[in-house]
Amino acid sequence: MKKRVSILLLLITIASFNGYSQPTDSLVPLPVQVVQQPAQVQNEQVFKIKPWLDISLTTAFAAWSVYGTQVIYNRGRVPEAELMALDKKNINEFDRPIADNYSERSRVASDYFFYGSLPLPLVLLFDKKIRRDGPKIGLLYLETMGATGVIYTISAMSANRFRPYAYNENVALTKRQFGGARNSFFAGHPAMVASSTFFMAQVYTHYHPDMKGKWILYTLAAGATVTTGLLRLQAGQHFRTEVITGVVVGTLVGNLVPYVHINKSYGKNKLALFPNFQHGGTGFTAYYKLGK
Repeated sequence: MKKRVSILLLLITIASFNGYSQPTDSLVPLPVQVVQQPAQVQNEQVFKIKPWLDISLTTAFAAWSVYGTQVIYNRGRVPEAELMALDKKNINEFDRPIADNYSERSRVASDYFFYGSLPLPLVLLFDKKIRRDGPKIGLLYLETMGATGVIYTISAMSANRFRPYAYNENVALTKRQFGGARNSFFAGHPAMVASSTFFMAQVYTHYHPDMKGKWILYTLAAGATVTTGLLRLQAGQHFRTEVITGVVVGTLVGNLVPYVHINKSYGKNKLALFPNFQHGGTGFTAYYKLGK
């Protein structure tokens, strides 16, 4: 702040003497007006998008996610002989204990977090600053969730890994034969929850850069993500490595998509000096923007 004020005073001093246009024995100070920047100068964009690129990407992501979801959740039933051949000893030691887990209650609870997080960013619209950019933020959110969906569906289609409950002989055979039992890698629920909640935290804190307690938003996002992951483990839906992968992917996408769209010049260029040439005027007008 002191540095900016010093620069402003220096510019005012230089402008005041007009040493280049008049003899030194008749120095006439030129008027300098210092005002706050006008509304059109202050109304900067927090996030910038390239409409054709972002709309195209979002559409492609959404289309693939819908297609991929249809593929992985409409697989053919697993033959009984293939299930009988599964051996827990073939699971790595870190993941192996989860093969004994199964809880419908935990699965349902994880669904609450999953479906509850999807419309959660609508809460951002209660903020006046964000609501003004509602369509833009909505597009970025769809792009975020679409990107996570693409990564998840491609991974599930490629890995074909059995879920933990497929190894559990205490689970009904009809349940274990469900085609979706092959969608273990990676954990989609915590990935989606992370993408949604961290996206919210990123957007809100960038619209309110001076807010205190930013860590609370990120802690809540992390808490919802980790809780979802733990519930998926208890439900026997995913192994530990898959939950960790889902958390990492969702967190990265939820933070990176809004981050790469940040207007890098937002909050900068607070000082601007313009000559008063209109209507034969002389001197300069210095605009100084207060705050971000």
